[in-house]
Amino acid sequence: MGAIFKLFDSILLVSFLVHALAPPLIGAQLLLPRALFPDLLIDFKNHYITQSGDYLMAEAPHFFIGLLWLELLLQWPLTLLNLYAISTAKSWLHTTCLIYGVSLFSAMAAIAAELIGSQRASGILLKMYLPFLGLGVFATLRGLLPRCCSKATATGHGAGPSIATKKKA
Repeated sequence: MGAIFKLFDSILLVSFLVHALAPPLIGAQLLLPRALFPDLLIDFKNHYITQSGDYLMAEAPHFFIGLLWLELLLQWPLTLLNLYAISTAKSWLHTTCLIYGVSLFSAMAAIAAELIGSQRASGILLKMYLPFLGLGVFATLRGLLPRCCSKATATGHGAGPSIATKKKA
């Protein structure tokens, strides 16, 4: 089971590194004044829109702006917490992964419905967005995996005394 955790965490670590940079540098450009961003980042965002045909970033519909706020205010801080939790082996990683995964999957379901339903999305654009739908499922699964299995005994209970057998002070 430890190998599964390491595999999940390795994949998530790479994904979280990407997600740690994109929201504050790219997505936030649609939310905050342009003067806050250097020309290099603005040019990068415009080049991305041109190359991918990302009409959501170009047109910024209201639902997409709401999802960008969700990403910046909830998912991005959770990404940073998850990076810290993976790198320091914190026991609360499963909780933050679960919250992050469900939030990401919900947001990406709305975006995927728009991309597929509008029939305006190019193959490149779908390849940019749809992996995040899978990442939401993956992070949710990581959050649902049991916390620890190395201390379990043959009966499936932890090695320490149960609440019923502890002395009362």
